[in-house]
Amino acid sequence: MNRDELPRILLASRSPRRSELLAREGLAFDIEVPEVDEWEDPKADPQELVLRNAAIKGDAVAAAHPDRLVLSSDTTVAIDGHLLAKPVDMAEARAMLRRLSGRAHNVYTSVLLQWRVRGIRVERCVESRVVFRSLGEEAITRYFGIVNPLDKAGAYGIQEGREIIIDHFEGSLSNIMGLPMETVREMLEQLA
Repeated sequence: MNRDELPRILLASRSPRRSELLAREGLAFDIEVPEVDEWEDPKADPQELVLRNAAIKGDAVAAAHPDRLVLSSDTTVAIDGHLLAKPVDMAEARAMLRRLSGRAHNVYTSVLLQWRVRGIRVERCVESRVVFRSLGEEAITRYFGIVNPLDKAGAYGIQEGREIIIDHFEGSLSNIMGLPMETVREMLEQLA
């Protein structure tokens, strides 16, 4: 089977960024948002956390659709051994950007592809490094005027307003956005 013969992917995610990245790649997909509780442990190893959460989401959808190729993913931000998940409110979002200000941190994203009827289960974890500019309160307020931080790990997204908050990054841009497309392509090619 070549890449053009791959079946429609079933994306186990509500993330508009993941949908956008898959669409940009020209991949055919449907969405099913799993109704699950993700594992939250601020002291967890970031790779373990994202791999476990991708499995929780993907396994729920794959159990209901064993004949579908299911893609699930999870992203977190880590700094100084602490995980920064999605903020609960704007005050926490502001505190997160203050913490990231002028510093480097890592973004971890896991990808799990499974196709149960074919016995396929492949997972990867990708790490990128992001260095923030030094941010004052005015810059944070200006950034929040452009981006809703409440649905983003670490209270930021790299795709909009990055010139306000980010000095530079190393690694995969799409990983920082929430789905490392280089890795997804490689995993799909292994199936084709």
